[in-house]
Amino acid sequence: MAEQTSFTKFVELCRALESTTKRTEKVAYLVDFLRSLSPEEIVPTVSFITGRPFPESDERVLDVGGQTLWKLDRTSGQATLIPKPATILEVYDTFDKIATASGPGSRQRKEILVDALLSRLPVADAEFLMRIIYGEMRIGAVDGVVLDAVASATSINPDLVRRAYMLLGDLTQVARVALTAGVEAIKNVQVTLFIPIKPMLAEMAQDLQEVFKEHKGFTAFEFKYDGARIQIHRKGDQVRIFSRRLTDVTDSLPDVVQVSKDRIKSTEYLIEGEVVAIGEDQKPLPFQDLMRRFRRVHDIGVMEKEIPLRLHVFDIVYLDGRMLIDAPYEERWNTLQSLVDHGLMATRVVTGDPHEAKEFMDAAIQSGHEGLMAKDLKSTYTPGVRGKRWFKIKPAETLDLVIVAADWGSGRRRGWLSNYHLAVRDPTTGEYLVVGKTFKGLTDQEFTQITKRLLELKARETSYTVYVKPSIVVEVTHNEIQRSPHYKFGFALRFARITRIRDDKRPEDADTSERLQQLYENQFRYKASIDS
Repeated sequence: MAEQTSFTKFVELCRALESTTKRTEKVAYLVDFLRSLSPEEIVPTVSFITGRPFPESDERVLDVGGQTLWKLDRTSGQATLIPKPATILEVYDTFDKIATASGPGSRQRKEILVDALLSRLPVADAEFLMRIIYGEMRIGAVDGVVLDAVASATSINPDLVRRAYMLLGDLTQVARVALTAGVEAIKNVQVTLFIPIKPMLAEMAQDLQEVFKEHKGFTAFEFKYDGARIQIHRKGDQVRIFSRRLTDVTDSLPDVVQVSKDRIKSTEYLIEGEVVAIGEDQKPLPFQDLMRRFRRVHDIGVMEKEIPLRLHVFDIVYLDGRMLIDAPYEERWNTLQSLVDHGLMATRVVTGDPHEAKEFMDAAIQSGHEGLMAKDLKSTYTPGVRGKRWFKIKPAETLDLVIVAADWGSGRRRGWLSNYHLAVRDPTTGEYLVVGKTFKGLTDQEFTQITKRLLELKARETSYTVYVKPSIVVEVTHNEIQRSPHYKFGFALRFARITRIRDDKRPEDADTSERLQQLYENQFRYKASIDS
């Protein structure tokens, strides 16, 4: 058996990646390292490079509290003799043992496992181990860079590699298939039922005029429901439901499972839809009430009655053994319509008339929803890709931001972490860049709940501020985007206010620094800019 790759060699790679901002150099470093790995080392290595203890499709979590990590981090790497340095596979195995520890005394066992691992690492190595545990690698090895490296290491067309990633939904599996099985295996990657795919994404449109200009004529408009996006996978009698974050939420949604069996004719499909929580008056309940259903694992029957759900389906990407992502949107809609009870279909109109589209927008808002989705009739389904074939149109501009720190409140908010540091994601480096703070928008109950969650994510703290692992995404409205010397990114939100907690989104789904800068520039479409 070939000698295992030491964790120290992995750290040397990380330092090399951290030392350059040039994408081509990062790719070159990764190519050499990926080619040196044994098949068993590919999955853990790619996970670690991107700052994840486990693959993104793996729902295991380490669940080691921030206070414990901070204490261990302060004492890490103090051993002067390291008889047997740890390997990448040994670190991965230890992470598995930490994640599976449960029951009485599990917290202490987790601490012992982390401490034992740290004792086998030099100080430099221990630093990067903690970065993986915190989920903050910060070496610029974002998913796109790793995909380019996989393509280069295997001489496979980068477009094929990216397509495989969107269908498999897991960077580590793409690397494993490409590096061990080659180009034909990558070409043959298909939608696989019960493996969630990354959803197609939409750009934010400034107005209806932009939509008609981009789509050049007739466009399909659908209600943009104030709900949660889901994928429904069915094969025979088995139905599994996945959230936008690609998390299996089947057990929390037995009513949606039953509707899928009763009101969709086929027994083999992958269909996309939106679930909305419904009140007694048949109007949508707030998004946060819906999230109570998604998080519920006990007393599901009680919650079904308390918060009933309504399913609206809007796309189909797989049917009876045939992948439909390359079929145009209108064909996919017609296929879906032939399978599904009319009452489940998303409310839709196809028009080239801006006045009719505006009336449809008003109807969506008056029905309690967010606005409209606009879809090019000829658009293929591009998993995980954001583009102008689909647009979101909302009356109010919002941003999805990540909480990276919080200040302790004072006065009536004493005892709560209630002033949140909000960040966009830099798509090049993976860094989260603070663009403002706010304590506005949450109820007392939400302040209490989010304080508990943030303390569980704590990485370090001062007497005033708790710094946390980027995990919680919040939807934020703002009055204006301004230039600001107070933040590294150079921009700040004026009058930011949290409108809801987006538990359906991962931090990787947050808005990017590129989008924020574009929104800043868009502000000057109808007014002067001193910068110009």
